[in-house]
Amino acid sequence: MAVDAAGVDIASLLLRVSVGGTLVAHGWNHAFGGGRIEGTAGWFESMGLRPGRLHALMATGTELGAGVLLLLGLLTPLAAAGAVGTMAVALITAHLRNGFFIFRPGQGYEYVVMIMMVACAVGALGGGAASLDRVLGIDGDLSGWTGLAVTALAGGLGAALLLAAFWRPGRRPAPAPED
Repeated sequence: MAVDAAGVDIASLLLRVSVGGTLVAHGWNHAFGGGRIEGTAGWFESMGLRPGRLHALMATGTELGAGVLLLLGLLTPLAAAGAVGTMAVALITAHLRNGFFIFRPGQGYEYVVMIMMVACAVGALGGGAASLDRVLGIDGDLSGWTGLAVTALAGGLGAALLLAAFWRPGRRPAPAPED
């Protein structure tokens, strides 16, 4: 039995809202919760992402921006790529060494992998009927295998480039010169 277009549209909307809302909440927490940007920057520095403030701002901006785009259904595969990229960086820098389950000490990677996979599904589904992509007439061009490829490749390559350029685990910043 084939899935009808309404079912695909409903699935796209539910997945976009869940991932988009989660990204907005995550980005908001980086910016305004607990330690704010400075606390996030220190945490990123401790994992080897330097300079920490730059990465805190980039991650926060990506999560907020991609989350809002997903909620609106605008440029859906690119927005989903933002989720894949930020979660891939989190996977490598913070979670992979802790095993699969989130309840393990240090938190395992099941959560970030699930967000990445759902984001890839959103990229493949496209924005759906309740999206700005549909209003703009670009939904058909940005779904299916094309949408999945854009999501996975842009997110994965973005994460790989960021890690190659900026991730230096286990190295401490050089001490400041004495005057």
